Amino acid sequence: MEVTSSLSVERSSRSVRSILRDIVALAKPRITFMVLVTMGGGMGLAVRHDPAANLTLPTALFALLGTGLIVAGANALNMYIEREIDGRMDRTKDRPLPTGRLSAKTALVFGIATSAAAVPILAVFVNITTALFAVLANLIYVLAYTPLKQRSQHALLVGAVPGAIPPLLGYTAATGSVSLIALVLFGVMFFWQIPHFLAIALFRKGDYARAGLVVTPNVIGDRDTIHSMIRYSIVLTVVSLLLVPLHAANMLYGVSALVLGGGFIAISAAGLWVDRFSVKKWARSAFAVSILYVVGLFAALMVGG
Repeated sequence: MEVTSSLSVERSSRSVRSILRDIVALAKPRITFMVLVTMGGGMGLAVRHDPAANLTLPTALFALLGTGLIVAGANALNMYIEREIDGRMDRTKDRPLPTGRLSAKTALVFGIATSAAAVPILAVFVNITTALFAVLANLIYVLAYTPLKQRSQHALLVGAVPGAIPPLLGYTAATGSVSLIALVLFGVMFFWQIPHFLAIALFRKGDYARAGLVVTPNVIGDRDTIHSMIRYSIVLTVVSLLLVPLHAANMLYGVSALVLGGGFIAISAAGLWVDRFSVKKWARSAFAVSILYVVGLFAALMVGG
């Protein structure tokens, strides 16, 4: 009754379409879409290379639905917890909760409901393993990563765990178990996120500082952060190449991974030669390259896997 009352108040002053648009925004659609893409990559690799794979179309669709719901729920709960912090950041101050377009209660109920609905869908129509990994990702993101962001720059490493689980969800949806190939996919996504988010932290460090969030550049400085980006991009490239000796990808993928990784390392290293006034501009470029890298790598995996 309370949720219905909350929505009715919102509906009285705004159109239903506007309210629905804000509810969808709680799910962070772009992030949810990227999760589903990387999950699909894990699913496709399992079907092509794991003899244990037994994936039907209904199972695949339920896996995508359940994953989409639990990711949407985690994102909504993150917005609920960080609603005051979001209001202090230029990047997030126009979100539905800081602006008051939606009530905090609406976000809380949406987040809990979608997360809860995902669990039986994954457990019953996919398998228990996939459901457990999905719940683990949700809990780490909401209960560990989100509050830790206000206390330590190492929250990035914690947050990279749920961000790397989607390929495992795809793989286990097809096989019901985890293999070395699945763990390499997890490693690729884990190590990609570190330089990706360090680049964001470099060009938004002022915004994060105003919001009270602890990020690496504000703790160890720009130059040491750039060194971290270089190290992690090197590890990322090495891990991505492991799919070739595991016979999960051919040499076309291997060459693509080497070229893409080399480009990512190069743009990271270029940060050492920019002056302090140009760091933001360079970091934005590095962020853009990180997106191109992960899209290109998964495209190469689809073609050469």
